[in-house]
Amino acid sequence: MSNDKVLKQAVLDELEWDPSVNAAHIGVSAKNGIVTLMGHVESYPEKFAAEKAARKVNEVKGVAEEIEVRLPFEVKHGDEEIAAAAIDRLKWSSTIPRDAVKVKVEKGCVTLTGEVDWHYQQNAATEDVRRLWGVVGVSNQITLKPKPNVSNIQDKIKVALNRSWFDPAAITVSAHGGTVKLTGDVHSLVERDEADAAAWASPGTMFVENNISVV
Repeated sequence: MSNDKVLKQAVLDELEWDPSVNAAHIGVSAKNGIVTLMGHVESYPEKFAAEKAARKVNEVKGVAEEIEVRLPFEVKHGDEEIAAAAIDRLKWSSTIPRDAVKVKVEKGCVTLTGEVDWHYQQNAATEDVRRLWGVVGVSNQITLKPKPNVSNIQDKIKVALNRSWFDPAAITVSAHGGTVKLTGDVHSLVERDEADAAAWASPGTMFVENNISVV
């Protein structure tokens, strides 16, 4: 059996194993370590969970996600209802500053705009609205407020990566202003994602260019 067939079956097995994913209508193809997910699911969280499950599989170097969200008829909501629910959810969030994020909804697709202090707050806004019934997609256009002191971003990220067991020789970090560039090799997408998260956690990081390869 070819490596692509083995990888395809491994991803299918992981999708079947994950209780948050109904894999009945999800198709998988694999080529040179790149996995494509196709088909449809009944909610946006399930679509996200399917991609997350695929990324966990060993030997997966990248995921192309082409799954469509097809909401059950009985849970479809209008854009005004979704927008109201999203605004309410963000209002009750203990992570996101009050009134920092604006919401726009078009055909079930939610667009988030505004400005926050940290990348984790950007992510939290997506998490808050992703789980709402009726949402079929989320576009996070929230920006980060500039930090006054960005001179030692590079050193802080290197220390954080080393603290998280990464081999100092495996990943190279460079920073210019608030833009961070990561290069090097890791053994899985999970490791690549962890390095990305470490870079975003540094005060002053405004953008991360993650060029780490999975080998």
